[in-house]
Amino acid sequence: MKTPKLLYANAAGEVMDHPRYLAPGRTGDYLTDVEPHEWIPLPEGATLTWLPGTRAIGIRPEDGQLEALPTSCYAVGALLPQGYTRLFLPGYSKRAKEEETLPLFGYTAVGWHKDAFVVAAHPTDASDEWNPETVSEADVEAAVQRVLQTFPENRLFAHLSHCALVYGCMTARNTFLGRQEGAIPASNVCNAACVGCISEQPEGAPFPAPQTRLTFRPTVEEMVEVMHAHIQQNPRGVVSFGQGCEGEPSTRFLDIAKSIRALRERTSDGYVNINTNAGFTRGIQRIVDAGLNLMRVSTISAIPEHYDAYYRPRQYKVSDVEASLAYAADHGVYTSINYLVFPGVSDREEEVEAMAAFLRRAKVKLVQMRNLNIDPEYYLRIVPQRKGDILGMVDMMDVLKSECTGLEIGSYTHVPPVQHNGVQTQHAH
Repeated sequence: MKTPKLLYANAAGEVMDHPRYLAPGRTGDYLTDVEPHEWIPLPEGATLTWLPGTRAIGIRPEDGQLEALPTSCYAVGALLPQGYTRLFLPGYSKRAKEEETLPLFGYTAVGWHKDAFVVAAHPTDASDEWNPETVSEADVEAAVQRVLQTFPENRLFAHLSHCALVYGCMTARNTFLGRQEGAIPASNVCNAACVGCISEQPEGAPFPAPQTRLTFRPTVEEMVEVMHAHIQQNPRGVVSFGQGCEGEPSTRFLDIAKSIRALRERTSDGYVNINTNAGFTRGIQRIVDAGLNLMRVSTISAIPEHYDAYYRPRQYKVSDVEASLAYAADHGVYTSINYLVFPGVSDREEEVEAMAAFLRRAKVKLVQMRNLNIDPEYYLRIVPQRKGDILGMVDMMDVLKSECTGLEIGSYTHVPPVQHNGVQTQHAH
């Protein structure tokens, strides 16, 4: 594939391809050309977005130099579905330093080639089940109505209905449809103040939270009811504490441990997962001891200064996160990290070396790649100065796999092999 044409937008947000300039990519602070093999067709479920307050930058084909387009031309990026890892950000410049911070999205370089959109991305996991196009709105609405009529007093189902119908959250939709991983939000408080938190931002923050945080504390009975209903529909399904609409679930470790034990009194089917920052090790240990099956830990770096700058943890450190992961692994839990990645930062030599050592010590089985949703300039201002050469996102993933024996790289929850009637089987994602 040749370098694709540059895309840009006008003030009305209408997207056009430039007749002359080619599309660059951005990694960290640097604008560069993207190798032909790093462009792929725009995946199903991806969307285009213009970047307000920016100017598009293109590559002159005659000499390869970068040039800013007129002020009437705004930059364009793609927002990728899960299963694809961003390799480069779009090439652009801010119109002025005082421009508003971009909304919390994972902007990806995009171009136009042979009458089709292409993006600078890498397919990290193959699962059509997580493609929102595979679920019809009519089916979701019918399932929500049916469940709400069955459980009219359950506040958790009522909360998740809003997530499913208004936000389009796939995990919330799965809860009503009985598909794969269902949601069990539990906590409205957190032990971190993440810069890019999607459910709560402090007053005066440079960007609003795109969704509303849970406003109540579900009871043990409400959580068990949702968990059991999901697994009844799907005996191989996963129920997950720790969703985007809540704080840190381990702050409710006593009630979560009770709910897991109560679920297991009703059924041995299904898997219980927790999405967590794992900083509250004592709480994680109690949840593990109650019968947790899977644990996915959100992280951005194994370097303390970088981790602290983004997560702004309250009374915990990266070493506590590592201790929680190791404890879970030692007690039979299938552990993974939800790795928030950013080209030009995550793929620096220093970052990759630290992450590989962290994964080995913590005995992590799976790295789930997540494109960090944030304004690039804002993120690069708050994190420490980057060190070491940029390896590239694909090489970064390859190094982690080579340095950590048996490590998987993916994008979704992977369920480990289990015994059924003495026969080992591998469940789908």
